Amino acid sequence: MIADWKHVEEALREIEVVGHDNNKPVSVIGCAEDLRCIGIGTDAAVFYYANTPNYAYKVYSNQASEKKEAEEMIYSRLQESQYFPRCYGVGANYLVLSFEKGITLYDCLLQGIRVPEEAMQDVEDARAFVRSQGLNPRDIHLKNVLLQDGRGKVLDVSEYMKEGNDSRWEHLIWTYKHFYPLINEVHVPLWILETITNWYNRIDTASFGIEDFSKRVSQLFFGKRK
Repeated sequence: MIADWKHVEEALREIEVVGHDNNKPVSVIGCAEDLRCIGIGTDAAVFYYANTPNYAYKVYSNQASEKKEAEEMIYSRLQESQYFPRCYGVGANYLVLSFEKGITLYDCLLQGIRVPEEAMQDVEDARAFVRSQGLNPRDIHLKNVLLQDGRGKVLDVSEYMKEGNDSRWEHLIWTYKHFYPLINEVHVPLWILETITNWYNRIDTASFGIEDFSKRVSQLFFGKRK
């Protein structure tokens, strides 16, 4: 495995992950043969290397180097749970994680793939396990939960040392129970999902009500389907 990492490091040296202010996603500069970017966040980008198909490499920007150490510690606490990727090692600016196959809940909506109750319950159980390890399960949303053989797996653990509840998952659970049955297995247009995301990101948390937000979404969604 370590020998495999050395080949990966040669490829990773060909790229640079650049961070930005205002919580904007990182930029990836450069390219390398057999190295493919499969995910971009505000602190890091995730890469797949064809010669090590069981692993993914989360490469951090220089500005986020301390977050790499924190995330390594979080993964060490979660290693007994099947609901999260495994962390197998660490490089100068990256973590070596298990490569997880599957489709995000976000893409399930785009493609009209049914999300079973078992997958949602898996995330509930994952959150309970996180709390049992003295961590805080934050920032769980459609793009960082995988549907994997009908079950749920949570991908991003980077905020689990922060305090406070962002309520994202609670809002998704409510929506799944009350609104999702109306669109189950419907191909939701990308522009509608992006509009809803933008609305949600701009909400006033002090006065936010999920029921009123759901009514606004219903008008957008069903109004365009008539």
